[in-house]
Amino acid sequence: MTALLGISDPVQVREKEERLFEILRGMGRVIVAFSGGTDSAYLAWAANRVLGSGAVAMTADSASLPESHKRDAEAFVARFGIAHEYVQTLEFENPDYVRNGPDRCFHCKDELFTRLEQVGRERGYEHIVYGVNVDDLGDYRPGQGAARNHRVAAPLADAGLTKAEIRELSRQAGLPTWDRPASACLSSRIPYGTPVTIQTVKTVETGEEELKALGFRQFRVRFHGEVARIEVAREEMPKALNMEMAQRFTEVFKALGFKYVTLDLEGYRQGSLNEVLKPAQHRQP
Repeated sequence: MTALLGISDPVQVREKEERLFEILRGMGRVIVAFSGGTDSAYLAWAANRVLGSGAVAMTADSASLPESHKRDAEAFVARFGIAHEYVQTLEFENPDYVRNGPDRCFHCKDELFTRLEQVGRERGYEHIVYGVNVDDLGDYRPGQGAARNHRVAAPLADAGLTKAEIRELSRQAGLPTWDRPASACLSSRIPYGTPVTIQTVKTVETGEEELKALGFRQFRVRFHGEVARIEVAREEMPKALNMEMAQRFTEVFKALGFKYVTLDLEGYRQGSLNEVLKPAQHRQP
């Protein structure tokens, strides 16, 4: 399994994990920004292992986080005895977020980290940490700018851990999130320049739940006004490319109010909506 995940030196990976534990140990009391994905789940587990009651995982109570992700997050923390709370975020009240420019993620994370800072000040938590890994550092992620502004630490990246290494360490720890498909907030399904609304993201969420019910594992529903553009993983494309499934897609998405339903023949890929950005727009805020 280690070889399948692209891990060439298991000993080095274990050394990185020990480095992570040491970083967390030196932090004292921490709030983990916990979305429930592979990276933040592993970070929450590690913080709980090292700091015990000195660590709490906090999840944004936001319309942009799918309800299924909240249920998964709750099941995860219950299984591993991790202290967990929700913190309400109000990014949909921020015009800079709603207008959905290329810096949308910055405003989302700025709101989240502002709320977590308030909790930290009130309860004496010394640090906020989030699940950015080494692979994320070269990607277009405006939220990293918000993290820097709020001095939010990235222990996974500081320990030198890559996504594949986090998956492998999660697998060895028995975390069910080790092979979870990449996930992002629902607002990431809306093209830049199209305002994001709670109604829009809930429509997308319903569509994605329907795709999950049809047996797909890795997918996205991209919202283009009257058009729903469906991306599914390349290995799942044969299941999607038949008339029976085309009919199911049509029924599901027309019932949600779309006039046209399309299947993207390039398949699922992370950040496909970033493909339209000019190079200058990829600069982190």
